[in-house]
Amino acid sequence: MSDVDLPALATKPVLTPIKEIDAALKACTFGIFQIRLLAITFVGYMSASLISSTTGYLLPVAECDLNMTLLQKGLLNAMPYTGMLLSAIIAGFLTDAFGRKIFIVVGFTGQFVFTVVEASSQTYELLVAAKFFEGLLFAACFSPVIALTTEFCSNHIRDRVILLQSSFVAISQILVTLLSWWMLMNDWKVSFFGGKYVLNTWNFYLYATSLWPLAACVMYGVFVPESPKYLVTHGKYDEARNILIDVYVKNTGKPADTYPFKNIWKDKTKHALDETLEYQGERTFKHHIVAALHNVKPMFEKPLVVYLAAICLANYIIMSMYNVFRLWFPQLSAIVENYKSQDVQDLCVMLDAYTSDLKAIRNTTDLDVCMPTRSGNETYINSIIVGFACLVPYLITGVLVNRVGKKRLLMAAGVLSVTGTMCLRWANSIVAIVSLFSVTIAVSQIMLSLNQALTVEVFGTTTRTFAVSLMMFWGRIGTLSGNVAFPILLNIGCEVPFYTISGLMVCVTFLALFLPSKK
Repeated sequence: MSDVDLPALATKPVLTPIKEIDAALKACTFGIFQIRLLAITFVGYMSASLISSTTGYLLPVAECDLNMTLLQKGLLNAMPYTGMLLSAIIAGFLTDAFGRKIFIVVGFTGQFVFTVVEASSQTYELLVAAKFFEGLLFAACFSPVIALTTEFCSNHIRDRVILLQSSFVAISQILVTLLSWWMLMNDWKVSFFGGKYVLNTWNFYLYATSLWPLAACVMYGVFVPESPKYLVTHGKYDEARNILIDVYVKNTGKPADTYPFKNIWKDKTKHALDETLEYQGERTFKHHIVAALHNVKPMFEKPLVVYLAAICLANYIIMSMYNVFRLWFPQLSAIVENYKSQDVQDLCVMLDAYTSDLKAIRNTTDLDVCMPTRSGNETYINSIIVGFACLVPYLITGVLVNRVGKKRLLMAAGVLSVTGTMCLRWANSIVAIVSLFSVTIAVSQIMLSLNQALTVEVFGTTTRTFAVSLMMFWGRIGTLSGNVAFPILLNIGCEVPFYTISGLMVCVTFLALFLPSKK
């Protein structure tokens, strides 16, 4: 058989088994297996938060040890996302071709290795290079993590599982803040080789963060099987059936013989075996790539291409807003902490005063001795408050998502984000500022979760990870462009970035109109 016929061969067994597998998963119920999987997923999400969140806490402490300028700080912030951009789409495409688990294990292993390199670095160049490769390796595993969790859940609980999984972002941010507060407030320094190699507080901080991707790598490698949906789409029926039976036994405590789908796909196994024997010489890397290209072709045809464009554009805007507020909040909180004693009227007066003072310092101060500055206790406390506030909408949305629908919730969240962002410009107390930041960050997290859930629902198993990767690719571009644009707009005038973000969130609300209400 020629290579031209291979894609058709690869897709033959997809239709009926994929329809059957949801009923098989429903019979497995939701139990100890999914709870353990979600616990492991939380470790993965914690690893994700550490890639970006730690940099904001790290910069003030390490700026003197590494002689960092403001430009170098910005580059260090951008490096993980630059690495993610280069690998996310390719990894997503290959994940649909070769499986979820291998990319998850390799990705977290790579993140662990390069986090250890970061922690051991003595120069800025090594630190920024390690950050780049950390993002590069992590992007290979994040989309498979999202896909794998949802593919072990039946359709009737999938949306709530996605929202619960997304709430791990808020929880992990609280833990990152607590870890940063506990470690970075200390003055630790250990010298080796006569002072030629020095480990400072931030080095030990990074060593501590490396334990999370190591734990994720081990847990996924030992305790989590491959996705049965992926296995079915590749004709591995026996392996998929055995995994489903194992999930059923773990969740119900009943013997395997009582599983209603214990004989599922047995009639297809012989055909798949004969097919494999006949074409085993042709099932090469090239075969998988050709089959995968055939599978993703419908993504770029109507109506899926319209949905894909709307989802990617919405994710670009949402992640831009979310990460601007999340990554800049510690800095903005520190500014408020320093300027709140002055006779000011609102947040913009404080920010304009800060930017004016910064320009004056640059023009008049000769920094002969570098004095690192640390955020005060109030900044860490405010970050923890924001983290806890971000958990509340998940509880509300988890109840409403099946009744109201993801599309309507996304539009309602868009209206709330516009309102919260506009009100931030006029906030005139620390309580109002923290409250409004909490609302806008929490709502944007919900919007990301709903957008993610829509992607998982609209795109099938053979294209799901690739679609999620494309969505995250554009989201990360939004993160990069947003974090570059925010200080530029802030320098023009405090009102400019807040009005700009509000206008963009109006666009997201409008884009939601073009998304499907049902699968």
